[in-house]
Parts: sequence; C-alpha cells; structure tokens
Amino acid sequence: MFELVFFSHTPQVPFTDLLDAAKCVVKALFIREKYISLSMQSFCRTTARYLQEELGGQPLDLNTFEEMPESSVSADATVHPPVSETHPYEVLDPASMPPGLGYTCKMVDGVVHVYTQNSSELDLPYPDLQEYIADMNMMMALIINGPVKSFCYRRLQYLSSKFQMHILLNEMKELAAQKKVPHRDFYNIRKVDTHIHASSCMNQKHLLRFIKRAMKKYPGEIVHVEQSRGQTLLEVFESMNLTAFDLSVDTLDMHADRNTFHRFDKFNSKYNPIGESILREIFIKTDNHVEGKYFGHIIKEVMADLEESKYQNVELRLSIYGRSRDEWDKLAQWAIKHKVYSDNVRWLVQVPRLFDVYHTKKQLSNFQEMLENIFMPLFEVTVNPSSHPQLHLFLEHVVGFDSVDDESKPEHHIFNLDSPKPVNWTEEDNPPYSYYLYYVYANMTVLNHLRRQRNLNSFVLRPHCGEAGPIHHLVSGFMLSENISHGLLLRKAPVLQYLYYLAQIGIAMSPLSNNSLFLSYHRNPLPEYLSRGLMVSLSTDDPLQFHFTKEPLMEEYSIAAQVWKLSSCDMCELARNSVLMSGFSHQVKSYWLGPHYLKEGQEGNDIRRTNVPDIRVAYRFETLCEELNLITQAVRSEELETAEEQGSLCMGARR
Repeated sequence: MFELVFFSHTPQVPFTDLLDAAKCVVKALFIREKYISLSMQSFCRTTARYLQEELGGQPLDLNTFEEMPESSVSADATVHPPVSETHPYEVLDPASMPPGLGYTCKMVDGVVHVYTQNSSELDLPYPDLQEYIADMNMMMALIINGPVKSFCYRRLQYLSSKFQMHILLNEMKELAAQKKVPHRDFYNIRKVDTHIHASSCMNQKHLLRFIKRAMKKYPGEIVHVEQSRGQTLLEVFESMNLTAFDLSVDTLDMHADRNTFHRFDKFNSKYNPIGESILREIFIKTDNHVEGKYFGHIIKEVMADLEESKYQNVELRLSIYGRSRDEWDKLAQWAIKHKVYSDNVRWLVQVPRLFDVYHTKKQLSNFQEMLENIFMPLFEVTVNPSSHPQLHLFLEHVVGFDSVDDESKPEHHIFNLDSPKPVNWTEEDNPPYSYYLYYVYANMTVLNHLRRQRNLNSFVLRPHCGEAGPIHHLVSGFMLSENISHGLLLRKAPVLQYLYYLAQIGIAMSPLSNNSLFLSYHRNPLPEYLSRGLMVSLSTDDPLQFHFTKEPLMEEYSIAAQVWKLSSCDMCELARNSVLMSGFSHQVKSYWLGPHYLKEGQEGNDIRRTNVPDIRVAYRFETLCEELNLITQAVRSEELETAEEQGSLCMGARR
C-alpha cells in the first residue's frame, strides 16, 4: 500500500483560457503522433490511448508496439539475454541474404523515390513539405501564446509540488520495497549510456596507454602518407620530438577545461591528441591509412570492459559525413574486418551539419549531393543486400540517426516554402537545423517503409537538440524525433517542456558535458525534469573529454547522486528510463525489464529486474493520466456543448 497524492486540481485559470490551452496542447500532440506514426517510430501508448478514446480520433497506428509479438521470456527467466554462439559478422554469405528486387532509386527534391522494373513508383509515404512547414509554423505560434504558456507553466509547477508531496508521504515505503528485493540493487540493474560518441568513448588514461602500447608494438608500421611518402608511427612521433616515455595525460591535453565554456571550437580541437590532427586521424578515425585498425582495437577494449561490468551498455555514435558515396561501405568494412561488435553495444550514425565546410572546400556542389551520399547506399543495400553485403550485416546493429554540431552557431536562414530545394542549395551559408532534420527524417521515413516491406530492421531519429541555440530546434525535435539528446533549453520553454512530458519523449542528459560547455552543473535542469516526470536518462557524451574513471557512466550517476541528493529509487528510475528509450531490441528489453515492460503503469514493472518500486511507477502513471485527462476532458466538454447547441438550434428551426 502507498499513499496517493490527490489534489483538487481545478486550474487557477479562466475556463476559456483552459479550453484554448487544452485545444492547442492536444493539437500539438496530434501533430507529433502524425509524424512519429508515419516514420514507424514509437509514440507513448498512454498518450495515444487518451487521444484515441477520449477524443474519438482515428485508431492510432502504434506501429512499433503493436507489431511486437508477446515476449517469449518467462517472468522468472534470468536477467541475462542468451548469447549467440556465432559471431554476427561471420555470416557474410551473399547467397543467404534476401534476393535483389531490381528496383531503381532516384532522389527528387531531396527525397529518395523508388521505382519498380516497369518504372512505376512505389508508394512509400513521406511528409509533404508544405504540410510540415504549416505544422511547424503552428507549433511556433503555440509556444509563444500567452495563455498557453501560463497554463503549461502552472501545470509544471503543480507536477513539481506533487512530486515533493509524494516523496514526503512515500519515500520510506519506496526504500522498504527496494530492500525486500533479493540480490538486486543499483549496481546490478541494466543501465544504457544513451548518448556517447565512439571517437571519445574511452577515458584519457586508456587512450594514453593504448598509444604507448602501439608505439612499442608497431613502431615500423606505415600509418600516414605525407606528400606521397609513407610515415611510420615512430617517424610521426619523432617529427613532434616525442617518445613513448614523454607522453602523459597532460601532454595529450584532451580534457575539457574552463577555457572550453561556450567555446565549441576549442572543445572540438580537444579531440586532437597533443593538439595534432594527424594523431586523431591515426588513432580515432575509421577511415585512414591503416583502415581504422587502432581505433577498432581500442573500441574493442572498451567493449571488453563493458562485458566485464555486465550491466552497463552503450549506444555509440559513428560518423557519416556525406562527402562521398563510399563512406557507408568503408564504415561497414571497418566494423566487420576488425570484428567490432559486442552484445553490450548498439550503433547510431551521426550526421554532422557541416555542408558549408564541405561546400567551401569544393567537396560538394549542392546539399542534395550530401543527402545522396548519405542515403542512396542505404536504399541500394535495402533493394539488393548482396550489392553491399558487409553494409547489410552492419545495418542490423544500427538503431538510428543522430544530427550533430554546435547548435549555438547563428542561422542565417529561416526554413519556409521559399527556401531553396536541396539541389538548388548552393550558397555558402549552412542550411538551418530544421532543414537538415526534415530531409534526414523524410528519407529515413521512406527507407523505413521499404525496409519494413523486406522484413528488415527500421531506424529512429535521435538528434542532439536543445543544447544551445534557438528554441525552434526543440520544435523540430518534438515533431520528428523519437528521442533527443540534451534538451537543456526546455527549461526556458514551459509549453514545450509540458509537451515533452505529455508525449514522454526520451531526453538523454549529460550534466558533466554541459558543465564544461554550456551550463554550470548546479543550474542543470535534470533534477527538475525528473521530479516533474519527464522521460530523462543520464549519459556521458564524451568520456575522453569529461570523465576520469574506467566506468564513466557510473561516474556520471555518482556525481549526480551526490550533488542533487538523488535517492536509490531516483537512480534506478533513471536507469530504467535509459533502457526504455534505448535502441536495444524488444527481446533484450524483455530480459532486462521483464516480459510485460510494454504494459502501462505498474503492470509493466518487474521490481526484481529494475529495482524500481511499483509505488514510483504507479505514481508516474497516475500523474500522467491525470494530466492527459485534464486536457482531453476540456476539449471533449467543449465538443459536447457545441453538439448540444447545434441540436437545440435544429429543434428551434423545426418549430
């Protein structure tokens, strides 16, 4: 038993304002549902149910969830998923792959279209540009609407106060429930680092030891070509007047410090060991003269550490730049040649927003060329897997796309119907954030429909969003993304924060990273978001720059717990959130969280696996239902009144 927190929650706003605000909030949720459903990403089941049942909308297509078979995992099964006996990259036999379909692909106005052998176009839906811009303008007007802002701000304040009351009444009961669970505690529940970059997933000491080992083991290996002449590893270091003995963590100088605050350019240069870009190319790139051998080795060492820790998992970001058509094949070849795989790791592909740089260097002539380089190989391998067999295997372990760069860079263009089409975008300025996101989303949507037809895995969009820069980045993220990383600017946008809460959009937060770049630790909104019930998780971002220990994710949790006085229940809730919003498979999550984890409320919780008390899960579910009920009932009551008025008018006309 636990004590329910119940307030008579008649909002202190005039009814007409409540009605207008509720209408706007519901409309925004329907907009998100439309884009998420179209792209086969997952939409919160509870929110979908209220939109459908209370407002009599069309039965919503819950895609991902509805098609998931009932888990075969028993309630008493082990928490460890079965491990495959064969290495997943060993099945490289084109004959065993799905047959080619003979379709052709062509990019038209920035979106790939697929044609059958008799030149008829396949019906693969994607969002209409005109409709997207209209929806975006509607959302922009909504977030600056005075009454809506007041309403959402009050609801968020109410959620904070209600959680404090819940803690006062139930904290000891939550602790008692955790103590009753045998064996399980914070250390042995599953945690996923939902936002971490592969090129900085090791700590400084690890990279230093690895470089020293490589210098001793492969001094004569040619690792770089300068002006048609090969340079060995020894020669590279001799040209810098350095020996293995001279190297130290201070010499590497890769840690973010007080000089990187609000200086993304200085932070980016920290990726260069000893300030030398040649060492970055040799040790932390997949495409170099040694075909990413060193980078593959160090990633495998990080994977071995994760497997040893057993309960920590990561979603590593690898880059596809869009400068040439063969980038995907080179990336897949790197992963398969060096067998860079672990059951504890899934991949996301990040697309840096650097078109202006490549265009200035004459590497790209227009933006459509960049989009073709990113997406055409994916369509080719989907239509005919044996055309890129290594890429076909690699994509089975890729869960989605990320969009990365410095969000604080000024944007000189506003995305509207007058914006140039990608093929005509030949100017020096970089396209705005929403332009990038729309075209990545549109192509991903078409690709997902094609891959679903072939029974292949689909992808989700999980961009960096709201770390800095204008608020409209978070509007694009709300409409198009399954999850986002950072979300700091939600603290300044009450309407969007409330919408992210109602839609339960995952937010991977990295307070140590933010502390070095954009926001001091004590001002970070994570504890506020958590208390209000937003779907937040902790992540490391760049252990190479921000962390000191061998277990950076545990370091992130421990500092958060100390600074914000998080309880064991809070920590376990964050860990459970990280698994829910991660890209690991339904089967794997069934082992980690319990076979019924998709059910709503405490029915979906198994404390023996998650160590989150049912009291906390029930509180979160009931609070969300109360908020959804408030807005849907307000809209519903107006609909009923309108219907009654129309009915009485008809009666009067008959008389």
